[in-house]
This record gives sequence, C-alpha cells and structure tokens, in this order.
Amino acid sequence: MGEQAPAEAAKAVKSGEKVRKATTRKKFAATVATGTSAAKKTTAKTAATKKAAVAKPAAKKTAAKTTTAGDTAVKKTAAAKKTAASKTSAKKTAAKAPAKTARTTPAKATATPTRALKDESRTAMVRRARRMNRELAEVYPYAHPELDFRNSFELLCATVLSAQTTDLRVNQTTPALFAAYPTPEDMAAADPERLEELIRPTGFFRAKAKSLLGLSTALRDRFDGEVPGRLEDLVTLPGVGRKTANVVLGNAFGVPGITVDTHFGRLVRRFGWTEQTDPEKVEAEIAEIFPKSEWTMLSHRVVFHGRRVCHSRKPACGACPIAHDCPSYGEGELDPEKAKKLLKYEMGGQPGQRLRPPADYPGQPAPPLAGR
Repeated sequence: MGEQAPAEAAKAVKSGEKVRKATTRKKFAATVATGTSAAKKTTAKTAATKKAAVAKPAAKKTAAKTTTAGDTAVKKTAAAKKTAASKTSAKKTAAKAPAKTARTTPAKATATPTRALKDESRTAMVRRARRMNRELAEVYPYAHPELDFRNSFELLCATVLSAQTTDLRVNQTTPALFAAYPTPEDMAAADPERLEELIRPTGFFRAKAKSLLGLSTALRDRFDGEVPGRLEDLVTLPGVGRKTANVVLGNAFGVPGITVDTHFGRLVRRFGWTEQTDPEKVEAEIAEIFPKSEWTMLSHRVVFHGRRVCHSRKPACGACPIAHDCPSYGEGELDPEKAKKLLKYEMGGQPGQRLRPPADYPGQPAPPLAGR
C-alpha cells in the first residue's frame, strides 16, 4: 500500500502537466490567431491611409484643373465680347466715314467696275466672249490684214518679214523686194547679199533672208512654184509656223484660221477667254469658243483693237467700246479725255500701217519709206 501511493501521486503530477501544456498551447494558438487578425487589420488600415493620401493630391489637381478651365472659359468669353464690341464699333465708324468724306471730297465718276471672273461659269464666259466679238465687229467693220500683198506668195514673204517688227515697216520694205523678186523661182535664185540689203529695214535681215531663200527654194522644188493651201504643207517651209500658215490660209485661201500673234495672245488673256500662254494652246482654246466661220475675222478684230485701244503698257480703258464686258477694265487710263489721246492709227486720226489699204478703210494710207 505504501509503495502504491507514491506511484499514483506521480501519475497525478504527469496528468496535471499534460493539462497545463494543453492549456498553454490553446492560449498560444489563440494569441497567434489574435495577433494575425490584428496585423491584418493594421495592414488594411495602413493601405486605406495610403490610398487616401494618394487620392487627396489627385483630387486637388482635378479641382485645380477644373478651376483653370473655368477661368479660361471666362477669359475667352470676355475676350469674345470685347472683339464683338470692337467690330461693332468699327462698323459704326466705317458707316460714318463715307458721310464725312462726301462732305469734304467730291466723288470721282467712274465707269463700269472691274468684273470678277472667279465665279463666272464656262457658259457665261462663252456668251460674254461672243458678245465682245459682235461689238468689235461693229467698231471695226473694215478689219483686215495689215500687210500689203497681191498674191499668196507676197503675203507669205511679208508675214515672215513681220517677225520682231511692225507691219508698217514691212509694207514700206516689200515694194522694192517684190519688184526685184516677184516669184518663188526669182527669189530662190537671188543673191543672198542683195536680198539681205533689200530687207535690212525689217531687222534680223540675215536670218530672214535665209528663211526667204529656203521657202522660195522649197516652193520651186516641192510645190511647182505655188504656195500650198494646206496648213500641214505650209509649216514644212523654212521660217513658217502655225501663225504664218494661218495668216496665209485665212487671207489668201479663205480657209478659217486663228492667228495668235503678240496682240491676240495678250488681249484674249485680258478678256478672260483663256489663261494659256503657249500660242498653240491659246489657238485651241479660242477655237472652242467661236464658230469656225468667225476665226479669221475674229483674229483681225482682236489685233486691230490691241493696236489701237488696248495697248500693252497703258490701255485706253476710258475710250474702250467693250469696257463694260472686260474683266481687266481699270488697268489703263480711265479718264475719257486722256484715254482718247492714247488711241492710235485711224482711231486717233493718224495714218494706218498699209500703203495700199482696202477701199473701205476709213483712215489715211501710210507713207512710203524715205529714200525708196
């Protein structure tokens, strides 16, 4: 019995230790769990704090931007109101200005203002161009080629000589030339030096003498001494281009053609009929505007007007019979009295360019070259 008591006591002690250890483990686990939960809560609070810290500056920036945009809008609105007020003030000032000017300075009388062509349709332009042509026909019913000639050969040679000089100078030169060489065969056999001397007054006489000898030889050898009546044949002759060919065809053979010389090209651009500068392109565009039957006389009328009224440097706008249809009105002299003084040839009471003009020509014949 005595030995059993100590053994039981030892078991009781061990059992108590087990209970104490189990209780301690439970407390530790509870403590760990509590700590973890607390840590999680702390972490969550910290994250929320940081987000709040980041969100505040962003909110401040957004607010700042909104405020700036509002200020800018207010400023723009104020500026717009100022601009509108300035424009209104300027309009009022402009409205008052003419009245003041009218009291102090009398307004000058002006003719038809310059026409704007940017909105003119193709149909309107064609109608205007044809109307101008009809009016030119009334002003120049006697329009004609201003070179003296008796046959196609003389007209061909005279046209070649007219390059870089006036028709008057050519007309004063050709009587002696054709007296010496009346036919292509005669001119083809001419002495070059004598030929050059005869045509010297027309300028560029060496080059022109070479062309005359070349075309005369070609007429003699290839066309039996006759001037051909086809453009494709004429342009094969030395010194002969489309302009010269059209002059010969229209006036010696009655074949309609548009002659694009310096005057013609200048005026059709001034009239707004074309913007082209290349002669062949000008010819093609003008040919589309007018019927073929008008081509030859249209050329004469436009050239006549360019030589007499619509000059290159100072056109006589104030005395122009077609000013009301001209988009370039105002480029020249507008005063009627001053403009009349700019008119040339028969329009200005002066001799024309031909020594032997047509019977219906209203002006005076040109004088012969002095000493010839």
